Amino acid sequence: MSVATKTIAQAWIELRASDPEASSAFAIARADLEAGRTLESLRRFRVFELRGELPDAEGIAELMHRSIQFYNPSKERCVVRAAEGDAVPVREAEELVLVFERGGERRTAAERWWKHETGTKVEVREGIAWALRFASGADAAALAADLAVARDRSHGLLSNPHAQEWRPGRMEGSSSIPPLEWIGSKAAAIKRGRTRGAK
Repeated sequence: MSVATKTIAQAWIELRASDPEASSAFAIARADLEAGRTLESLRRFRVFELRGELPDAEGIAELMHRSIQFYNPSKERCVVRAAEGDAVPVREAEELVLVFERGGERRTAAERWWKHETGTKVEVREGIAWALRFASGADAAALAADLAVARDRSHGLLSNPHAQEWRPGRMEGSSSIPPLEWIGSKAAAIKRGRTRGAK
């Protein structure tokens, strides 16, 4: 494992088998929501954001593979992103929506495990990234934003504005999609369901 130098990284966790939560959300969006009518696929990732003295991507992956605090290698796959230019495991046409619990995104048990294993202190945050693909010609960014926040029976699905925050994959001021500091970023947070409406 290389010497710890990195300050922030992401780990993207996806089920190896079909995801019942994503399948259910897709069915509801298609059947009941105007913004979901042109939705062609919906995938779900758990995203961990680690901040502190970190090894390189290979070292991070090795550590995470050893701990049940992050994922189950027999049921899930993990992709670590340790630099802005590192690829994200989503398809080019997919729009991203990040959802996390307001004030509840820290994973203190994972932080304690990391300190015990490495002797270094890190902050660990977790959110859910939804990857949405719409039909060609649709205003994908606007439709994804419309589906991001549950506002009434006809609008929104992926987050509860009373308890959660959401962020798009394309964030102002970032050179990558999504930015490495996606969950922990304060500057570009979208608070309490403020969103663009779908056209």
